[in-house]
Amino acid sequence: MMLSPDQAADSDHPSSAHSDPESLGGAEAKVLGSVSDLEPVEEAEGDGKGGSRAALYPHPQQLSREEKRRRRRATAKYRSAHATRERIRVEAFNLAFAELRKLLPTLPPDKKLSKIEILRLAICYISYLNHVLDV
Repeated sequence: MMLSPDQAADSDHPSSAHSDPESLGGAEAKVLGSVSDLEPVEEAEGDGKGGSRAALYPHPQQLSREEKRRRRRATAKYRSAHATRERIRVEAFNLAFAELRKLLPTLPPDKKLSKIEILRLAICYISYLNHVLDV
């Protein structure tokens, strides 16, 4: 018999004690399907490098694809790699805008333009060049 967390708190049924987050080592419990799907969860102490990973998480086959992805993305190694990829992407993006800016005529030539101004000026300049070719 599976009880919702509200029913379990109100019920005098002996299995309701297992759905209580306090009985799971004081850690927050996430409902994965039924109370029997949960393993005891221990609070991580210190820097989180000690202890058994199996004691902290349910078996991988019990986790949804989204939960697996969320846990993988929560690691420091993943966040660091993601930040590096994002930094490289932004640098390439800014370099492309700088190259486009060099091709656009403005007065004064070294005038600082925002990215949207560069795009709008590029659109106008391309339209002008098309008009010149058509005449």
